[in-house]
Amino acid sequence: MTIREVGMMATGGFAGSVAETPAVAVWTKTCVALKRELGEATFGSWLGQAALRERGEELCLVAATGVARDWIRRHAWRRIGELWAQNDPMGRNLDLKSRMEFDAQGPASAPHADASATTEAQVIEIEVPVEVSAPAARAGRQQGLQDRFSFETFVSGPGNEFAFAVARRVAAWSDGHFNPVIFHGPYGFGKTHLLNALAWEAMQTAPTKRVVYITAERFTSTFVKAVQDRQTAAFKDELRNADLLLIDDVQFVAGKTSTQEELFHTLLALVEDGRRVVMTADRSPSELTEMDARLRSHLQAGLVCGIEPADRTLRLGILERKLATLAGQGKFVPSARADVLQFLADRFTDSVRELEGALNTLVARVGGDISRMTLDEAQAILRPNLACTERRVTVDQIQKVVSEHYQLKQADLISERRARVVARPRQVAMWLAKQITTRSLPDIGRRFGGRDHTTVLHAVRRIEALKLEDPLIARDLDVLLRKLRG
Repeated sequence: MTIREVGMMATGGFAGSVAETPAVAVWTKTCVALKRELGEATFGSWLGQAALRERGEELCLVAATGVARDWIRRHAWRRIGELWAQNDPMGRNLDLKSRMEFDAQGPASAPHADASATTEAQVIEIEVPVEVSAPAARAGRQQGLQDRFSFETFVSGPGNEFAFAVARRVAAWSDGHFNPVIFHGPYGFGKTHLLNALAWEAMQTAPTKRVVYITAERFTSTFVKAVQDRQTAAFKDELRNADLLLIDDVQFVAGKTSTQEELFHTLLALVEDGRRVVMTADRSPSELTEMDARLRSHLQAGLVCGIEPADRTLRLGILERKLATLAGQGKFVPSARADVLQFLADRFTDSVRELEGALNTLVARVGGDISRMTLDEAQAILRPNLACTERRVTVDQIQKVVSEHYQLKQADLISERRARVVARPRQVAMWLAKQITTRSLPDIGRRFGGRDHTTVLHAVRRIEALKLEDPLIARDLDVLLRKLRG
């Protein structure tokens, strides 16, 4: 079987140096255009680890992970098809698969091929101008924008997809009737990421427009210093000349009378002049009770977008994306055992930062060997982190919380009743007891009406399977884990 691969590295070049086959030539031209249109950061994040593979008559773009494949399909596949069709005189079809999907097909998918003719992946250096100009990039970093926070590295899901769509629309300078826009949600669930991504995209889309990003804390300290130095006019001009003003953690100004007054007039001036204003807060404007009533009213008059805590599916997607990023930096295959990723997604539910931090810890300890790490090894490495945040939960507490959630009596869970309306919550409670207590299976069984340990084991395995198949069960487990962990 003949397999010829043209891989792309995160730096924007391509992997090895083969003879210029027709497919190589077409893919090279396609990637030059893609990198120019998407920008270096986006191209590197999602297409940087992909590879074009030829296997017999089959041509396939192989993405490093399922997340990368899905992103390419949603955001770039149509354009890739257009560029491929323009540059390929033979009119061949191009398929898209994840690395796991492609490798799983094995040699049987490529009949009439010679296995001895496998070639190495090759590097073709291509210089393509970066979309965000160097001055704009410098200005963004001086304002505190972080390169790693882009739309391409933001994983969207049910809890944040509306906010994500609104941010993309604002960043595209699309005409909109909502101003200001407020993103609010718990700490550590992507508000700052979204605001940074919006800023970078807005600067890339309209380089001549002025984008200003500032935290509310910096707004306050800069304003106070301007008052002390009698430079308030310059401070006002700096912000009110912005085409797009982005303020992070606006709740910080609550209770600061003079700062709120200045922010109110800045907001008013920009909105009346048709300029865009976007802010983030840890609560909805209606809940910012310490904030000046006029300012709070103007925030509520805009578009208020809530960002909900990530569900289990989204947390797994975030882990996949983070692992792909770390793998690109460390030059290893972005792969980890499913049970390890599931453990992280189930254990670190309160903050995306904590979730990513746990994965960072594992990769820092074992690097590319994370693909071989077992669940026991991962738990051993993270035990100090878990010990610091673990709240002691008893089986009795679990039974109370589960029975309240499912509107049952606690006695139902330890009774002999086998009706589904009781049996499923009982299995959920057993699974929770296994996950977040130190009780053995026989001990858990005794606390559920003297049941055998095999009954508990069956319950645990059944819920493990259902949480992958049934979104309602997965959502219930998410809610219950949050309640029990406080």
